Amino acid sequence: MEYVWIAALVVFIILEAVTVSLVSIWFAIGSLAALIAAFAGGQVWLQIVLFTVVSGLILVFLRPIAKRYLNVKWRPTNADRVIGQMCTVTERIDNIAGTGEVFVDGKAWSARSADGEPVDEGVKVIPVSIEGVKLIVEKSKVNV
Repeated sequence: MEYVWIAALVVFIILEAVTVSLVSIWFAIGSLAALIAAFAGGQVWLQIVLFTVVSGLILVFLRPIAKRYLNVKWRPTNADRVIGQMCTVTERIDNIAGTGEVFVDGKAWSARSADGEPVDEGVKVIPVSIEGVKLIVEKSKVNV
C-alpha cells in the first residue's frame, strides 16, 4: 500500500501545482498521513480512515483560513472612498422608476435607495455600498 499512497501524494501535489487554487493540497496531506501509517505497519482500513479523516479535517478547518490569507484579489478603489460620506440628492431617487442621482466627492453618481423608499431632491444621504456604477444610499439622520 505504500506505493499507492506515494502515488496519491505525488498526484495530489502535481494537481495542486497545476491549479494553484487550494484544490487538492488537503488530500496530499491526508495521503501523507496514510503513507506514514503504511510505513508503520498499520492496517489498510486504518490507512483509509486516516486519509479520509485527516483530509476532511484539514479541508474543513484550514481551507477558510488559507483562502482568507492567500486569495486577496479584492482591491479598494477610489470609488470606495465615498462610502459613508454625506452627500446630497441632486435628482429624486426612485428605485421603481430607475431614477436618482447624488453629488459626492466632487462627482455625480447614479443612486438607488437602500430601503426602496423614494428620496426627494436636496435630502442628505449616506452611501452604504456600490452596486456596479450606482451608489446605494440611506437617508442621513441629520438632514440640514
